[in-house]
Amino acid sequence: MIFRYEYPGGVWVDLERPTEEEIRSVAHEFSISERMETELYSPTPSPLVAGDEGATLLVLHFPEHGAEGAKDKKQEIDFVVGSRFILTVRYEVIVPLHHLKKLLETQKIVTNHHNAISTDVLLEILFAHLYTSVRDHTNHVADTLAHVERDMFDGHERNTVRLISDVSREFLHLEAALANQEESFGRFLKVLTQRDFFGASFAERADRIFAEHSQVARLIKTHRAISTELRETNIALLEVRQNEIMKTLTIVNFIFLPLGLISWTFSMRTEGMPIIDSPNAFWIILGIMLGVTVLLTAFFIRKRWL
Repeated sequence: MIFRYEYPGGVWVDLERPTEEEIRSVAHEFSISERMETELYSPTPSPLVAGDEGATLLVLHFPEHGAEGAKDKKQEIDFVVGSRFILTVRYEVIVPLHHLKKLLETQKIVTNHHNAISTDVLLEILFAHLYTSVRDHTNHVADTLAHVERDMFDGHERNTVRLISDVSREFLHLEAALANQEESFGRFLKVLTQRDFFGASFAERADRIFAEHSQVARLIKTHRAISTELRETNIALLEVRQNEIMKTLTIVNFIFLPLGLISWTFSMRTEGMPIIDSPNAFWIILGIMLGVTVLLTAFFIRKRWL
């Protein structure tokens, strides 16, 4: 599927699940080198930057968060940028690009006389949409983390163990995805600046584009640090709760141990055993056991163990 958006002085061509014929046609139209054309035929496992005098290729992988259970999956986007064109190739539906296409089709991208759409402006808009999507997803996961935090301090720390682990895992994959992009993305912008595709003013725009990436990466890193601290706090709360349970069980066991000893002693029924022949023996022994229980309980309360 091919989408074309033409603007004064250039065009953006987006290929979704392209056939080899479509890639060859577009490569011929924009005089893309054979090496870059080969990279577009199939997914590339790692970030890549390549180029020639007329265009520069960038391969990036973005975390997928549109489908449940696909938290580890990454979506590849190949960018080929020249002075008068942007070519994007992707092998599945990518929500931010789909949304941007709809905005462009309905002309909801606001432009004015001083900031009309051009190749470098469209490139900034494109990356802004991609990283805004990652930021929105990060904030959504952070909201989940806030709910987990409230549950944790409301006494549900056992139930939040798995939830905190899932959130930490999500932040870990987001952080890893952006970290893998950093070197290639920076080199790509540097190459575009050095080749002077868009004039001297592009250096400032390139800084803004890379700043989008850096801000989202810092946001993810911050939330991941928070989730790590909350996980440590949750573990500490669980240990405190477990220690309290063990202390209570130990105290109960300590109370019943002398009661069992008294019961066992009077159950021997040997000659000369006191009290046994008394008609009130049961109540006397029961009173002794009750007295021992009260004394031990008072002792534990005084020591603040109960």
